[in-house]
Amino acid sequence: MDQPPTAATQPGDPSAVEGVSVDPQEIGKFARMAETWWNPDGEMKPLHALNPVRVGYIRDRLAAHFAGKPAPGTSFEPLHGIDLLDVGCGAGLLAEPLARLGARVTGIDAAPEAVKAGRAHAELQGLEIDYRAGTVEALARTGRQFDAVTIMEVIEHVPDVDAFLATCGRLVRPGGLAVVSSVNRTAKSFLLAKVGAEYVLGWLPRGTHDWRRFVKPSEAARGLRAGGLRLAEVTGVVFDPLNGWQTARDSGVNYMIAAEKPDKG
Repeated sequence: MDQPPTAATQPGDPSAVEGVSVDPQEIGKFARMAETWWNPDGEMKPLHALNPVRVGYIRDRLAAHFAGKPAPGTSFEPLHGIDLLDVGCGAGLLAEPLARLGARVTGIDAAPEAVKAGRAHAELQGLEIDYRAGTVEALARTGRQFDAVTIMEVIEHVPDVDAFLATCGRLVRPGGLAVVSSVNRTAKSFLLAKVGAEYVLGWLPRGTHDWRRFVKPSEAARGLRAGGLRLAEVTGVVFDPLNGWQTARDSGVNYMIAAEKPDKG
């Protein structure tokens, strides 16, 4: 919910861990998982399983949205020329495949331990990803903007969702796109994403999520609107025992949102 070329102490780098995006308990929880982030059978196993559908959705949405805008990509690098920020990047599970698809990726996370693990892994893979330990509030104060911002499995862990998403919206340049994913706050999600995933199936460590902090798509859309974005679509994500995670119409548990920032022109 994600390195070598840029040091976290460079001028203008958002290294201060502060702001509405930071809950110290939540940050600490994921910092403790940093060393096992890339273990597909470790505590991040569910995120590894979910990653292909996330990457596919982001790839298709960005390639369609930016068709003819940045430098045109190829079938091997459909995101070529797109300047992308991955918010809550952790150790790079999403950032790395997006970089391989041609995007110029900046990853930001409030857990320095996760960022350190991401830098090390990206270096081993020969990938140039600009990883930064810090907050979106500090980054927004620099005036930096991106063609696309991904905010995946993050908003259910921040204290003030509206303010956080509004700040993320400021980081999207006019004509750009934001992609958000989260867990809906419904009775169905309580049974499946909380009780089922953590206590019955053991997919996640107990206590990973607080159901009360799950975010309805309408609530996420409200925060994005405050950041100058307009909702383009809401897509459900469901688990198929035979085929794994798939996009679907049913957004009662997991969902992804695409939101556009109008071009000034």
